[in-house]
Amino acid sequence: MTLEQYLQNKPLYYDEIDYSRMPRAYESIKKSLCLPKIIQIVGTNGKGSTGRFLAQMLMEQNLSVGHYTSPHIFDFSERIWLNGKNVNYDTLEKAHIKLQSLLLNEFKNTLSYFEYTTFLAMLIFSKDCDFIVLEAGLGGEFDATTVFPKILSVITPIGYDHSSFLGDSIDEIATTKLKSIQDRVLLSRQYEKSIYNIAKNISDIKNAELFLAEDILTKSEKSTISRYAKINTLPSFQELNLQTAYASMKILGFSVDFKDLNLEIMPGRCQKVSENITIDVGHNIMAARMLAKEFRDKKITLICNSFKDKEYESIISILSPILDSIEIIQIENARGMATDEIVKICEKKHLKVSKFCGIDKYKEYLVFGSFVVVEEFLKMKNQGE
Repeated sequence: MTLEQYLQNKPLYYDEIDYSRMPRAYESIKKSLCLPKIIQIVGTNGKGSTGRFLAQMLMEQNLSVGHYTSPHIFDFSERIWLNGKNVNYDTLEKAHIKLQSLLLNEFKNTLSYFEYTTFLAMLIFSKDCDFIVLEAGLGGEFDATTVFPKILSVITPIGYDHSSFLGDSIDEIATTKLKSIQDRVLLSRQYEKSIYNIAKNISDIKNAELFLAEDILTKSEKSTISRYAKINTLPSFQELNLQTAYASMKILGFSVDFKDLNLEIMPGRCQKVSENITIDVGHNIMAARMLAKEFRDKKITLICNSFKDKEYESIISILSPILDSIEIIQIENARGMATDEIVKICEKKHLKVSKFCGIDKYKEYLVFGSFVVVEEFLKMKNQGE
C-alpha cells in the first residue's frame, strides 16, 4: 500500500485520543532512529514561521536541517522540509516502506495521521540532519512530537484555540503546552501576562533553564531585526517570529549576519499572492487581532469560512473595523462549516455579505479562516487563470 493510500485510511480528527500510544510506539522503534539535535516549537500562533526562520538561519551555518510542520495547503510534502526544499515523493515512499517494516502491527493500525507522519519525518531527518526543527501539532504535553528528546523548547505566543483538547482558559492551555518542555525553554513575548508565571513555575518543577526572548535580545539586535523586516516588507507580526528565531540561535551558540540573510516566509502566512490578494491560514482570535493591526489603515473584502467549532463570531467582530464586505467561500468538509451562522452574524452586524464568486481587480482581498479556506481559494484562483 502506498503512503497516499495508507494515509487516506487515517482520520484527520478524533473525538478521543490515546495519549499512551505515541510513547509506546516510539519505545518500540527508537533504536532504529539515529536522532540529531531537536528543537521543538510549541504555541498557538507563529509556530510555522518561527520554525522556518530558525531552520533557514541554521542552514546558513552550513548545517543540514529538517523542518517538520503541519498541516499542509496543497501537497503533503509541504510538511517535511529538508535543506530548503520539500522532500520528494520517492523519499517519502522509501521512508514509508521502512517505517512499515519497523512498526508493530498494533501501531500500523492504530497510529493517527499526525502520529504516523511525525515518525515518517523523523525517519527521513534521522539519516543526515544536524538539527531538526519540530513543530508541535495541537497540543504540548501529550503532543506526538513531545516524545522525542530535545535540546531546546521554543514557546511562541499562546492564545485560545482547540479548547476542547487543551483547556477552557488561557492558563489551562498554557499549562498544557508548557508541560512539553525539557531542559531548556525559550519563551517568546506573550500577550497574556499570566503565562510568564506559569512558564517559571513549570520550569522550576522540571529544573529547566528558562530564557525570555525579550531579555536575550539587545536593543541593537532588535533594531537590526526591525530594519531587516522593513527592508524585506515582512508583516509586522513576523518581526516577533524573527526575534524569537534569532533568540533561539543565540541560546544555541550561533551568530547571525543579517546582511547575507535571505529568508523566505512560510507559504500562507500573511502572504501576498497578487497585488490585491493576501492569504493567511490563521484561524483563531490571536491571528485575527494581528491581521486587524496589519490592515488597520485599509478597507478590505474578507474571503472566509469557518469550522463550526471555531470562534468565528469573535473573529468577525475583531476584523469588522477593517472590513468593507465579507464573501463566503463554499467548502464541503466532514467537520461542518459555519456558513449559515456567518451570514446571520454579518446581517446582525450590518456587514455586507455574499457568496464568493470571483475576484474584482479593483478591490483588496484578505483570504482567512483556516488552511482549508486558503486551499479552496487557491484552487479556484488557479483554475480561473
